[in-house]
Amino acid sequence: MHTTAVLLAEPHALGLETVGLRAPEQDEIVVDIRHSGISTGTEKLFYSGEMPPFPGSGFPLVPGYEAMGEVVEAPAGSEIKVGDTVFVPGANCYDGAFGLFGGATKRLVTAPGRVTKIDPALGPAGALLALAATARHALAAPHAALPELIIGHGVLGRLLARLTLALGGAAPTVWEVDPARMDTSAYPVLRPEDDPRRDYAAIYDASGQGALLNDMIGRLKKGGEITLAGFYSAPLSFAFPPAFMKEARLRIAAEWDADDLIATRALVENGALRLDDLITHRASASDAPQAYETAFSDPSCLKMILDWEDIA
Repeated sequence: MHTTAVLLAEPHALGLETVGLRAPEQDEIVVDIRHSGISTGTEKLFYSGEMPPFPGSGFPLVPGYEAMGEVVEAPAGSEIKVGDTVFVPGANCYDGAFGLFGGATKRLVTAPGRVTKIDPALGPAGALLALAATARHALAAPHAALPELIIGHGVLGRLLARLTLALGGAAPTVWEVDPARMDTSAYPVLRPEDDPRRDYAAIYDASGQGALLNDMIGRLKKGGEITLAGFYSAPLSFAFPPAFMKEARLRIAAEWDADDLIATRALVENGALRLDDLITHRASASDAPQAYETAFSDPSCLKMILDWEDIA
């Protein structure tokens, strides 16, 4: 079996290739992908060669952990049926390529328990469930306070702000420095220098910029908490005396789990959380190299979606 997939042969070497696909086991399903998203966090680090050693990774690599599609094969008795529309967080089903992510492909093989049935009406936005669930995971940790300040107005920062409002929280302040992302919504978006506050109880970083840690500590109230919701490729450090004076707390939010995905899907399907307007760019998977370049370099690109429906 073979499929057409995005293949990252090595850093900066990416294209659409024919890749070996292992046959499904008796209890597995086969999914034809309609749309997949490009992550400007972890996938960009693999593309640039900056990703530190990560279990299960290597080159060549099929990227993509944001995908949705239609089930075309399913075992008898499975809760997931042929014809179901599902969200797929990637798959490790390739011969000759690592599938740590594995969702940027025309067809994949995975276990039914790995996918989540979704409303077909979501369309391409169904591929964004993983990122929305990641934002929800950061907010839903035990004893976590909703953010008063969010660093970064990319997709993750916007989802953190939208979820805060959907959960009944007060409108957070968002910091952003790129003019292309300074658009405002139901919450204020400011440059850091235009924000006078230094008494935030809960700061969430969605920028992935570890160098901002000292600036965040300086904006905390005593006993305040910083949640690191991004991914950081370089070691983190901060000046201890200011953190000591503030009795600052640091928390790391990792990837989503099943409960986050279920809760996020419910918010999307009942209209409390919107995802479709976060998609600013779309391209055919046949144009994958340029699409990845745009996603990683154009600040106006919040979320790039690859369309697979016209790929043989």
